[in-house]
Amino acid sequence: MQKAVYTITPDDLALFTDLYELTMLQSYFDAGLTGEAVFSLYLRRLPEKRNYVLACGLSDVLDYLETVRFSDEAIAYIRSLGGFSERFLAWLGQFRFDGDVYAVPEGTPVFADEPILEVVAPIAEAQLVETFVMNQIHVQSMHASKAARVIHAAEGRAIIDFGGRRAHGLDAALKAARAFHIAGVTATSNVLAGYRYGLPVAGTMAHSYVEAFDSEREAFWTFARSHPDTILLVDTYDTLAGIDNVITLAEELGPEFRVRAVRIDSGDLADLAKEARTRLDAAGLGQIGIIGSGGLDEYEIAKLVADEAPFTGFGVGTAMGVSEDAPSLDLVYKLCAYGGVGRVKLSPDKPIYPGRKQVFRHELDGTAKSDVIARLDEELEGRPLLEPVMRHGARFPGVTKELNTIRDYARKEIERLPARLRSLSPANPPYEVEISGELADYTEIVRSRHR
Repeated sequence: MQKAVYTITPDDLALFTDLYELTMLQSYFDAGLTGEAVFSLYLRRLPEKRNYVLACGLSDVLDYLETVRFSDEAIAYIRSLGGFSERFLAWLGQFRFDGDVYAVPEGTPVFADEPILEVVAPIAEAQLVETFVMNQIHVQSMHASKAARVIHAAEGRAIIDFGGRRAHGLDAALKAARAFHIAGVTATSNVLAGYRYGLPVAGTMAHSYVEAFDSEREAFWTFARSHPDTILLVDTYDTLAGIDNVITLAEELGPEFRVRAVRIDSGDLADLAKEARTRLDAAGLGQIGIIGSGGLDEYEIAKLVADEAPFTGFGVGTAMGVSEDAPSLDLVYKLCAYGGVGRVKLSPDKPIYPGRKQVFRHELDGTAKSDVIARLDEELEGRPLLEPVMRHGARFPGVTKELNTIRDYARKEIERLPARLRSLSPANPPYEVEISGELADYTEIVRSRHR
């Protein structure tokens, strides 16, 4: 009988892999292939509506690499699949990741073909972890990149994450909230994410609460008595009548009135917010903020800001919670060296640059101008982005950063980008990424061996 599964336990994580990773490991084992491999994780191309991707998820990758183990129960399940020898299963039972990892810091803007991280380890170790590494970097980088656009559109106004209920599963909702915070989102409505990551949590009320009372005035009065410093949802019946009920509540409560804001979730948000602001100010309630919500994304927020709608913040749900306009990244994890020899594939439009690499970011007057992907041993002008983060399966001291430290780093890195890249429109011209002459020559040498 199938048991309920709400989330993955640490003992399950070793099985979070594709079957072909295990079948390849059996064959590597049979063939005695134990040499050092280099796998590179990178984007083949940026999504059509992204000028950059904000790299996130490294912390979870390092946690996994330090702790991944096959339990007896996991080994028994793999045995039941058939096709795996007992000698191999015994080896798998002793599996530990003992490799090295080099990565860009979380919160770094990255571009197509640039290594986000490189894993250097015995080939079986580096191969097995592919699924988890890709999954975590993918989901968090995708969400952080979307949130960065929402933050840009809001021009300093607060953004609250409302996306948990429509996120694609529990892990996605939690990791999205983490990535949103790194990108600059103010708070999340997801209480578990707040607990797990120490994020600010925020919320208002639902229309169902207002509907449960015989009148909107009674609902507001009751809620404000329970939660004085609250945000009241005013559009259940008639938005402007709801604003008038808030004003009446303020008159009735006098000095006890401490409502912080109202939320408008439907209708012509710009016009309603302007009239609400007029009425609240006339009643001496200029301290009350106005929150907008209801199907918002960066484009709608940008329109409201351009229209000078007097919102102090926005609640953003589905569009950000699933990265609606770009729900996936063309992220790949490719073997680029084995046994000290560069490796490539010759498939058209799917380049692999062989060997270990470094990315140099050239900046002028504090603004990023271009990147160069180079061989590891090159010394070029610019700031090297890839850093050693793990050696022999243990992360370096200081690699794990507080979430707010990562957030501050991401903000500064985004501010270093040219204005055209931070825009919601496609950058013209796109950011320049080149490969060095040495890497180009070495790539050609490796490719020529397979022609």
